[in-house]
This record gives sequence, structure tokens and C-alpha cells, in this order.
Amino acid sequence: MSGEKRPLRLLGLHGYRQNQRSFHERTGALRKALRGRAELVSVSAPHPVPGPAAEHGAGRSPEPQDAEPRGWWFSRPREETFDALEEAAACKGLDESLDTVARALAEQGPFDGLLGFSQGAALAALVCALQQRGDARFPFEFAILVAGFKSRAAPHSSYYREPIAVPSLHVLGDTDRVIPPGLSRELASHFVGPAVLTHPGGHFVPASASQKRAYLEFLAKFLK
Repeated sequence: MSGEKRPLRLLGLHGYRQNQRSFHERTGALRKALRGRAELVSVSAPHPVPGPAAEHGAGRSPEPQDAEPRGWWFSRPREETFDALEEAAACKGLDESLDTVARALAEQGPFDGLLGFSQGAALAALVCALQQRGDARFPFEFAILVAGFKSRAAPHSSYYREPIAVPSLHVLGDTDRVIPPGLSRELASHFVGPAVLTHPGGHFVPASASQKRAYLEFLAKFLK
């Protein structure tokens, strides 16, 4: 009987104004780094993003406009825009996005973990909180949250009331101007025993040799 362990399967949740195809392209270095240990399967958010506004409303997105940009929720429902820093009294679209994640887990699974980037990482944290509450739609063991942040939308505040015990790795860039690293550390503080990986770059999914070692060390806990 072979002692070789099967690769882990990660469900990828892209950033705001991205989609499954563009996230696949932008995670090529990561997928290569994890080859043989984990495979990344991404899904598109359900909501088209209208207009040419920059990511997160910060006015300075370092990333080019994607064809068919998508979002997981909007902090301004009427305008259908999103700003990670906005203290939104209302929001729009989260329920449909949770359904999208649940459907991907059911139809394309099983998955061992989630890997979210930016708004996708914020969504993954909400999914972790729901799993902890016993929501059977979300079966997975861990989450990797890259450039994540705590949602400022008032309707989402209840998700952070209890510490989230899902094993997590939080990846943050020291020079990220879209999601400053302090926001990612704030999100990590809502998890029990979070692992934190810092890198010197900005708003992207890092995959250099030193980051590869950190990913593999975290994932090794879940290889069977």
C-alpha cells in the first residue's frame, strides 16, 4: 500500500473586481509552488460589478481592470460599489455569495480548505464563522486568508462576536496599499491561534521560496 498522501483541495475565492479566470491566472506561481501538495479550484462571485471604479473605492487599485469583474457583496447597495473601509449601515449580495460557496463545496468537492484573497478572504472568514455555528453547508478544515479584512458592514457584525476556531493562515503584505496590513491583523485577531505570514510586497498572492515554505508548513497539518 502506497504511503503517498493525496494532495489537498482548496476552494479559491477571488478579490473584488476579479473572477475565476483572472484569479486562476494570478495564482499561477502559487499553484506551481503547491504542486503535489495542494490543488486550487476557484469559483466566480455571483455579482457583476458595474462601472470602472477602482478596487475597494480606494481610488488606487494596482491591478488592471478584469473582463467581467465580479464581487461578493456591495457596501453601497444602491450604487453597487464596495469599499473595504466603509462603515456600511446596509449591504447587498452576501446571501447569494454564501449560496455560491455552498454550491461549489457540494458540487465540486470535497474540499479540505478555503483560500481567499482580499474581499474573497473577508468572505472566507464569514464562512468560517458560519461553519463554527454548525452550518452544515460548509464542510472544510482550514482557511488561508490573503490580504483579508474584517467586514465593516453593520449586518455582518454578528459574525465576529465569538472567536473563530477554524485553523487559519493569514497572509499580509507590508506594502499593501489596498488592504493595509493592520486590517489583515485585525481579522486574524478574531481567530483562535491564527498563523500569520508577512511578506514585503503589496496587494497580491505571494509565492516566493520563503512564502512557499510557510504555506507547506501550514498545509502539512492537514495532509492525510
